[in-house]
Amino acid sequence: MGKKKCPECEECMPEWLAAFGDLMSLLLCFFVLLLSMSSMDAKKVSEAIGSLSGAMSVLEGGTKTEISKQRIQESTPIESQDETSETVNRVQQAASDLNEMMEKAQGPEVTVDEAENGFVIKLPAALLFKPGSATIENQDALLFLKRVALIIAELPNDMQLSIQGHTDNTNPGSSSPFKDNWELSSARAISVLHELILDGVEPARMSATGFAQYHPIATNATATGREKNRRVELHFFGQKSEENNKKTTSILDKVNK
Repeated sequence: MGKKKCPECEECMPEWLAAFGDLMSLLLCFFVLLLSMSSMDAKKVSEAIGSLSGAMSVLEGGTKTEISKQRIQESTPIESQDETSETVNRVQQAASDLNEMMEKAQGPEVTVDEAENGFVIKLPAALLFKPGSATIENQDALLFLKRVALIIAELPNDMQLSIQGHTDNTNPGSSSPFKDNWELSSARAISVLHELILDGVEPARMSATGFAQYHPIATNATATGREKNRRVELHFFGQKSEENNKKTTSILDKVNK
């Protein structure tokens, strides 16, 4: 019988691989040591894991990131949300609700328009007052002003409100306690101002002005146009912008030069 040949022995692990393994073990021990010496914030770790999961599109069933308002403010925003636009949307929703309730009354609707430094709410006089009167009697209009007052309370302190009364070109009439449109438009603006004060708006943030028939938005030749001209406008504007406008060179400054 012939001798059986011994099986070939497997080659040993290369020396470089053993050195590499030792290096990895040392690095692992080093980072474990750093981790044990550091102080961990559980909330930050949770947010980091949530952000990583979101970046990898692993949202459902994973850890969710909860970031406080304070940290959002402390971070550097790429795009800040326009508070004025959000406020306009809320006012527009309130105006839409009021217009739906007043759908049976055929006439001008409450409108909300954005202006250069804020926004404007236009209230039809027929919604607020009886002809020749400056007393607000419509309950729906009073509720709308209460909603506006709640929104004003959330606006920045430098946001001011100018209440402007407007009429058409017809006189108030003999049955009215006001002798002309100047008195009527001013009284209507002041009535809205007083109602907002009762609803909690700071008086120092408001002013009232009457423009009579001299700022029409439609023709006074038709009944529809005159109805549009009878209105009260709420002008919201930033106080800083208004002060900057006052700093511009006036005619008197040019004369003195």
